This record gives sequence, C-alpha cells and structure tokens, in this order.
Amino acid sequence: MPGEESSAPVPAPTGTVTTAVPARLDRLPWSRWHWMIVIGLGTVWILDGLEVTIVGNVAGRIAEDGSGLDISSAQITGLAAALYVAGACSGALFFGWLTDRHGRRKLFMITLVVYLAATALTAVSFESWWFFLFRFLTGFGIGGEYAAINSAIDELIPSHYRGRVDLIINGSYWLGAIGGALLSIVMLDTDIFAKDLGWRLSFALGVLLGLVVLLVRRHVPESPRWQFIHGQGDKADTLVSSVEREIEQEKGEKLPPPAGEITIHQRKSIGFGLIAKTVFGRYPRRAVLGLSLFIGQAFLYNAITFGFGTILITFFDVPTGSTGYYFAVIAAGNFCGPLLLGHLFDTVGRRIMISGTYLLSGILLFVTAWLFDRGSLTATTMTACWCVVLFFASAGASSAYLTVSEIFPMETRAMAIAFFYALGTAAGGISGPLLFADLTESGVVGDTVLAFRIGAGLMCAAGLVAAFLAVKAERRSLEDIAEPLSAAAPDAPGAAGSGTKTA
Repeated sequence: MPGEESSAPVPAPTGTVTTAVPARLDRLPWSRWHWMIVIGLGTVWILDGLEVTIVGNVAGRIAEDGSGLDISSAQITGLAAALYVAGACSGALFFGWLTDRHGRRKLFMITLVVYLAATALTAVSFESWWFFLFRFLTGFGIGGEYAAINSAIDELIPSHYRGRVDLIINGSYWLGAIGGALLSIVMLDTDIFAKDLGWRLSFALGVLLGLVVLLVRRHVPESPRWQFIHGQGDKADTLVSSVEREIEQEKGEKLPPPAGEITIHQRKSIGFGLIAKTVFGRYPRRAVLGLSLFIGQAFLYNAITFGFGTILITFFDVPTGSTGYYFAVIAAGNFCGPLLLGHLFDTVGRRIMISGTYLLSGILLFVTAWLFDRGSLTATTMTACWCVVLFFASAGASSAYLTVSEIFPMETRAMAIAFFYALGTAAGGISGPLLFADLTESGVVGDTVLAFRIGAGLMCAAGLVAAFLAVKAERRSLEDIAEPLSAAAPDAPGAAGSGTKTA
C-alpha cells in the first residue's frame, strides 16, 4: 500500500537466480494436480473441526460420574479449551519459524504427526492433568499446521483461484465439526457405549482419519516458491515443468507463456529481527489489519462456540446427548459461508467482502443477543440465528488466514501467519474461553448476552478496520502484492537479462 514501501536490509545472498516460476504457477488452469493439493492439505481442517467439536459436545459426559475422569464441564470448556488454544499459539510460532527455514513440506508432515500422537494420548486420559497436557499438545500440532498449510496452499494455487480455495479449505473445518457433532451423538449413547468408553473412541476415530490424511499428504510437493528462494532453483524448475506437462496432457492443449520473471538473491534463512522490521516497519497498516481480523474472529469463535453446548443445556434444557444435532446445523451454516461466498472474494474483491462479512456477522449477533435477552428464542430459533450469523462470520474468519498469508513477503509468510494467529488468538482464544465459560454456565441470561455483545462488537470493529485498510489482492500474484525481500532491483547487477542463472 502507498506509504509502506521502504527498503529492508537483505542478508548476504547464497546466489542469484532469475525465474518465471511464480508466473508459471499463476497461469495454470485448474487441474487434477490442484485437487490433489486441496485434498492433501485441506483435509486437516476437517480433523481440527472434528477435534474441537467432539470436546465441546462430550464435555457434559466427561464431567459426569463414571466417565473415568474427575473433571468439571467448566474445566473442559474453559481451562482445557484455553490450553488447546495456548498450545496452538505456541505451535504456530515454533513451527512457523521452522516452516520458513526448512520448507513447507517437511513441516506439514511433522505437525500432522504431532497432532495425531497427542490426540491418541488424549483418548487414554486417566487423570485430569493428563487430559489438560495432551489438549495443549494437540493444539501445539494444529497451530503448526495453520502456518505450514496456509503458506503452501497460497504458494501452490493459481492467483485466479487463490481466494476462494483458501476460504473453502479453511472453512472445511466445519465439515469436521458436522462429523464431530453427529459422531458425539452416537458415542454419548450409553445404550451403545459405556460412559467411560464412548468419548474415548471419539478421539480414536479422529486419529484414524488423520492417518488417512497422512498417507495422501505424502504426494503433496514442496512449494516451488520456497525452493527457488532457498537455493533450490533447479528443483523448483523441475517440479513446475513436470506439473505443466501433466496439465497439458490432461487439457489437451499448450499452456500460454508466463507473464514475467523475477530475479532473486537466494538465501538459506531469515531472522526474527528482519521479520519484525518487515511486518511492522515496512507494512504497519497491514499489520493492524491482520491483528484486527484475528482478534475479532478469535473472540467470536473460541470464546462463544466452545460453550454453545453448555448454553443449550443451561438455558433450554437440551439433553447432553442431543446437543450434537444443534451443533451440526450451525456447523453446516459455517461451511456454506465460505463455499457460497468464496468466489466473491476473487471477483467483487477483498476489501468489500472482508469488511462486509465481518460487519454483517457482528450486527446479526447483536440482534441475536437482543432476542435472547428478551426471552424470544427457543433452542431451535437460537440455533437458526447462530446459523445465519456464522454463515457470514465463517467467510470472514477464513479471510483472516487468507489475508495474512498473502499480504507479506514470501520469506516471512509462514511466520507472519503464525504471529498474527498467535497474537490474535491469544487475545480472543485464551482469554475468551476463560472469561466466557463462567458467563455461559452461570444460568444468568444477562451474562451470556454480555458474551454475545463482546464478540459482536469486536467483529464490527474488525470490519471497520478492513473497510479502510484491506489490500486489493484479488487475482494478483503474491510477488506483486508484496515483493520478496530477496528480489533484486531491476537495474541491479544480476537482474533479469544480465546473464544470471534462469529457472
């Protein structure tokens, strides 16, 4: 954006390469190869949705006598939820740094293994401290996934489709939420499974699904954009050439020539100091935008939806074993938002759609809080209201991940995602469950109304920030939105046309 383009120091290069890899990737038509990327990387969000929803819906059962754990429902939706999010924040920062340093592929394999191991160990919890520990470690793995996966997706998907694909993949979390909600109904049925067994099997089934994802993910390649910056230009060229041949054979026609080249001073790694200077010194308004979007959606989702089952039980006398039906409905509304609105982020544009979805969801949540305060809602109509609110909120929340993954330079991408996710989620996702667990469980209508209003207010505030600061990123190359820190000046020695190595 104007006023944000100042120079940044670049560490000593390991070599110079002129490459058309970004343009070659962006001009590819949609193909089977892209579907492989979506399935291999996007399906982990389904696991995350399954995980969080199961915990929310089985909280009441785990808190009952005979569950095998001495733990309260408030501890599960409050302390355990906060620990899960704290783990996700920590994992995002730790694995985000490793992702920018060692590549997207290594880390999206490692983080999935961490996630699966911790989930499996949650299933065999025998004391509350064990449950809390592995909720933290499960979050640690999923936080790393956020950084590695969003980086890889945006760098592999053509610019024409990037917005809708990123939104739908992040929104697929709610397919897992639907599965988790329905699965919890069966697992909580004491005519089928004992009290101390059903909730454990819920986690175990998530592990089985994750193992399938792990097998599919083996075929997802490293990001060629990461490769050519980190001294692996030949590997990047070989990978993109093989994809081009595959797509030409699939489509039965030659691909058009790429739109241009970029010259890069290659490097092995980047330090935290340069990342911070780039994000806050070079792009301060983009930093404010990213932080606002993440805080708004984190409060809405982590603070309120974690306790949705408790709200139904406390205020509408919904049986513990039936909350899954209601949650499946709002989860469907959440997935439909990115699915049906996603293409508009690539056509109508980022600014209108990001600000519009945040503001609409916030206003509708204020209306829901007013109706709830008046006593005008039943369990069914409350669920319907939430379904409409979250239809827009889900598209907005997904666009937060899209935004921070595309508006900062390539070398800082994973760390930028990790930083804004961790900071925003720490503000809304850790403090939220701890603050709102007591509010939603108190049985006092006014307390829950306050929780709704806080979430609504923060969503509206983020929408207003986006209206002024959102970046016009639709259908633009990542390198055009934010020039890589390693890019050579057009007239610098080693720039395009000067006889340097070409990939």
